[in-house]
Amino acid sequence: MSPIPGSGLAKGLAVTLRTMTKKTVTAQYPDVQPELPPRSRGVIGLFEENCTVCMLCARECPDWCIYIDSHKETVPAAAPGGRERSRNVLDRFAIDFSLCMYCGICIEVCPFDALFWSPEFEYAETDIHDLTHERDKLREWMWTVPEPPALDPGAEEPKEIAAARKTAEKLEAQRAQAAQQAEEAQDAPQTQQAAQPAQEEKGEE
Repeated sequence: MSPIPGSGLAKGLAVTLRTMTKKTVTAQYPDVQPELPPRSRGVIGLFEENCTVCMLCARECPDWCIYIDSHKETVPAAAPGGRERSRNVLDRFAIDFSLCMYCGICIEVCPFDALFWSPEFEYAETDIHDLTHERDKLREWMWTVPEPPALDPGAEEPKEIAAARKTAEKLEAQRAQAAQQAEEAQDAPQTQQAAQPAQEEKGEE
């Protein structure tokens, strides 16, 4: 059976009319910001205080886009007769995002939680050299890192939080005990002063 002349045009116009009656889904970026998933890979933030310059992130990076410089400093002994220790001090931590392929290996291998994903993605530059973010810039991205999701109701508490809670409870118990001992020490002289007149009265009798 031969097709009806003009049927293709009618189908096309029908699709056009159906589309015209639907609400548009075009996002008016940048006036309207997109709703990103919570685990979006936008940019990497650096929590410098946790970095021990172990170099794992730089060694495991497949693109070799992480640059780290450091030096050693001698830490004096904490107690008399103790031994001096040496520690690494971070001088430079930079990531070249023109080379980064956002695989996240550096974040996964970091044993001290010094690197985090931020959903921020608006850091385009006109000069490719400006895509190398130094540690000051990486630290600024930490303010945009979202909070971690809550644990499942049946999940075990992380060891770090459990240890911190036990330490806090122990310190609180020590403070309460010290306060109680101080109160008892203040009440003891008053008890002795009250007992002396009673003893004197008994002696007079």
